[in-house]
Amino acid sequence: MKNKEDQRSQSTPVTEVALPDESRSRKVLSWVFDNKVMLLFGILCIGAVAVSGNSTSFVVENIFIRFGRNGFTVLSLLIPVLAGMGLNFSIVIGAIAAQVGLFFAVDWGMAGMPGMLVAFAIATPLSVLFGFGVGRLFNKMKGAEMIAGLILGFFADGLYQLFFLYILGGVLPIRSENLGIPGGIGIKNTIDLTGNMKYALDRVKMIDLVLVLFIVIALLSVIRIITHLKNKKTFPVGAAVLLIGSAVLYGLTYIPAIEQYLMADQLAVIDAIGIVCLLTVLRSVWKLAENKRHPDAHFRTRRHIILIAGAVVVYAATYIPFVRDIVLSAKIAVLPFALVAGLCVFNQAFLSTRLGQNMRTVGQSQVIANASGIHVDRVRILAMIISTVLACWGQLIYLQNLGTFATYGAHLQVGQFAIAALLVGGASVQKATNKQAITGVILFHTLFIVAPEAGKALFNNAMIGEYFRVFVSYGVIALALAMHAWQRKVKPQLEMPR
Repeated sequence: MKNKEDQRSQSTPVTEVALPDESRSRKVLSWVFDNKVMLLFGILCIGAVAVSGNSTSFVVENIFIRFGRNGFTVLSLLIPVLAGMGLNFSIVIGAIAAQVGLFFAVDWGMAGMPGMLVAFAIATPLSVLFGFGVGRLFNKMKGAEMIAGLILGFFADGLYQLFFLYILGGVLPIRSENLGIPGGIGIKNTIDLTGNMKYALDRVKMIDLVLVLFIVIALLSVIRIITHLKNKKTFPVGAAVLLIGSAVLYGLTYIPAIEQYLMADQLAVIDAIGIVCLLTVLRSVWKLAENKRHPDAHFRTRRHIILIAGAVVVYAATYIPFVRDIVLSAKIAVLPFALVAGLCVFNQAFLSTRLGQNMRTVGQSQVIANASGIHVDRVRILAMIISTVLACWGQLIYLQNLGTFATYGAHLQVGQFAIAALLVGGASVQKATNKQAITGVILFHTLFIVAPEAGKALFNNAMIGEYFRVFVSYGVIALALAMHAWQRKVKPQLEMPR
């Protein structure tokens, strides 16, 4: 007995020391396994950039252009994943609604921001209707939503072709004869948006965005103050401070130097980095001060200190000559990036709402959701409506930046490329975040930019690069679906008691 007790006493300290290292190594291996696609793409991008011979400034500038063009559409995929409906291949239908709205705005002679608002006004109700129909269909095909969405996209494309090839001009008259096929029936293959809708959103000035932001903050703050006073709650000091602060900041726009700077419709990347770093530091300092006044056991102090240090390091890096040369030449369109940032905030804030929590519960287990009194079918329909509307808006952002409207092909690969970009960022069929979407867009489109030149350098044929990126987009989706099926099969075995 004594020998056994000695053995136990000797083995216990060894186990306590080994466990943290073993747990840390498991976490590292688990992270590498979960992000294997992202890491592989990162290596491919670095190699392709090196082989292509393109300058770093050229690649970075084009990444920013493509990010503002495609980021919104990729982020529209997050909510269906949250609701347990998988990857939404039916965002093609949202793109179709956008193209219908844009066509009628062009046909009616609209241009600029008024024309885009008309396109949004036509496309949004259509996308709501389409999203409702898709949600109803998916409720009849639970467990096979991705397959249903893929087939539904092909079916919707057939109806779209019928509408643009026969109904427009054959049944419904068109006002602009230059949009139609010679003979009067159907719409021509390509519609040039130059002179009417091209860069309609990209050319919105910063000062206009500041005014809209001030109005929104003022309205929300006033509503919150009135609500608190009406319900006889304590006066919301935070809302009052936010209202006064926003009014002061807007007042600064009347200073001539600041007003002249804000009259631009593009923002230098180096200035954008400084603004993001400043906002990150201010937010983290605010969180630390707030936690000091009202201590929270779950508050992550270390995380906010790391964010502050990271923001300082990133901003300091812009003074390195090599980095500075890259970011000085690049500029971003303000409104598209503001819309992408707004959608990131919306996706994050949506999780804290009751509807967002209900969607997460439905995504984890429909049985538990039903037992909790959640109307599962209704929640799933709302998820599809939101995703379809967001995809519709994303397609409008994409087309106005591209400047041309391929009537019969602009919507075909929207779902494929958006889903591939999301998966490249490390997302899966069951989990997707803003960070994964943003990372995926950067990596996926970096490869798209340099693949033709890399193919030409390696094989003396640029078309090989074109084939390669189409192959990669399909390959990433196939790999993700295969890994999802494999994990569903292996996971129960891993969780079995030993």
